[in-house]
Amino acid sequence: MKRYKSYIKTAMCMALALAFTACSDEYMNDMNTDPSKAENIDPNSQLTFAELQTYGDLGMIEIYRSYIGAFTQQLMGCWNTTNYGGQHKIDNNEMNRFWTNLYTTGIKNLVDVEVKTEGDENKVNIHAAAVIYKVYLMSIITDTYGDAPYSEAARGFISGITSPRYDTQEEIYNSFFTELTEAAAALDDKKDEITGDVIFNGDIRKWKKLANSLRMRYAMRISDVSPQKAQEEFEKAFTDPAGYMTSADDDALIEYMELTFNFGQEAYTDYRRNALSQLYFGNDPANNQTYICSTFFNTLKDNDDPRTFALTRCYFDKGLTQSNPNNRIDLTDEMLELGAQFNPSKPGEFWYEPWPDNGYWSEIIADLKERYPGNTNYSNPWLQDATRPKLAQNFLKSDNPGVVMTYAEVEFLLAEAKLKGWNVGATSVEQHYENGVKASMAFLVDNYDCEIDDQDINDYIANHPISALSDEGKKEAINTQAWILHFHNLSECWANIRRSGYPKLKSPAEYGYAADKLTGGYDIPVRLCYPILESSYNKEGYQEALDRMGGTNSWNIPVWWDKE
Repeated sequence: MKRYKSYIKTAMCMALALAFTACSDEYMNDMNTDPSKAENIDPNSQLTFAELQTYGDLGMIEIYRSYIGAFTQQLMGCWNTTNYGGQHKIDNNEMNRFWTNLYTTGIKNLVDVEVKTEGDENKVNIHAAAVIYKVYLMSIITDTYGDAPYSEAARGFISGITSPRYDTQEEIYNSFFTELTEAAAALDDKKDEITGDVIFNGDIRKWKKLANSLRMRYAMRISDVSPQKAQEEFEKAFTDPAGYMTSADDDALIEYMELTFNFGQEAYTDYRRNALSQLYFGNDPANNQTYICSTFFNTLKDNDDPRTFALTRCYFDKGLTQSNPNNRIDLTDEMLELGAQFNPSKPGEFWYEPWPDNGYWSEIIADLKERYPGNTNYSNPWLQDATRPKLAQNFLKSDNPGVVMTYAEVEFLLAEAKLKGWNVGATSVEQHYENGVKASMAFLVDNYDCEIDDQDINDYIANHPISALSDEGKKEAINTQAWILHFHNLSECWANIRRSGYPKLKSPAEYGYAADKLTGGYDIPVRLCYPILESSYNKEGYQEALDRMGGTNSWNIPVWWDKE
């Protein structure tokens, strides 16, 4: 493991040469031909770099906190989340983060690997792994924006294509299925070793399973717009001899390092730590945690979900600093014992506005006031703002994993596939559902040190059976559980909500938030807008994509597969 983690440092340094000097096709093409920069880099280092960027790029993953977490109504209250996504405010700089960062770094590195290892018998496995991970990163792009450059993307240096065509999303998805199938078949444990892989540590068998599991994910994604193709691809992935994820041991999780958080310039280029955890910690020492949306919190609490207070806690944070993240007081158990009211932020609300109507008298804070009479931090044991649930401390660590895909998700996909009548074996919808719920809770225990008792899990499943539900009721239950699971995989969470239609989320205005303050429109957006600069740097491709959307770069126009 020590060797494995030290490789990360070497890989980062090597891949930076390409990632930060060979910029995107659409932007600064001149830098692609800089003769002072290396043209050839170890492809294994480039894979490492692309993997780490997924959750390690501080400048990119801000989009989760600013927009996507609000659209999924899992986060709300903190300034970024409510100001942008919660109040539907259009900001091009915030919206374009996936586009401008993934194309110019991760995808560019992986396309470079794909091209330079094509047909090389000594690099069969690194070629296939790069293709699989390129497909995954491109799915984030297309599911967020819609039609996008794919077949010609990231080829400015390689082929001189500086204005790549925008492929239709249907074309992109068809390419996904072909490339994942071919990559899985090509992987060979008798060929080259994949070194520096921070997901599977070079395990060929697990890469094959990831490819097939992703095929299932993308097949389900198109199941409403292209049902025959979806069923065909899902069933092929299900019966592929290489298999798919069948246990938590197969989970595709990016391993990050334990590093001290900082918000200096180097924080934007050091991908070795989980930057999403860093953003969730925040940088306001007075009140800097990530607040949980009432939609998410109430769904958990109202159903006696044992994950409720594993995922969320109420803290008194006065005096909390980046250098001392443990300097906080957990009030949750006291509130539960006293029957105090929890006040999660509703969609569209800041944590401080409106101020919570209900608070409670904290014996913990009163005791601290007696012990430290001169400390103004403990001067008011009657608490209101501390009753806003926040993300639990477990999820603020720099070495938390980055989630690509899990076995729990595959069980939910199989449950819905079985519900649709697809040929996916004899296991029932109900059993796949239960497997998914158990795996979802075990995922928190295994990866975030959460305390969830096995009996609590069994009781929850017993108290929430789906056998008596209608088919639509079962679909809702399955995808509501996927919503909870994907709290740590927000790009997939938002995509699956739009695809499945569950859970049914209401606009902030329907919760009483003033509709006239939702400057980007009343309805929850269903895509993010293309970067404005695309109209200059890639005018032809950009205009062609807009024409297919009716001529408007609107975030209220759904992507191709979104029929809900």
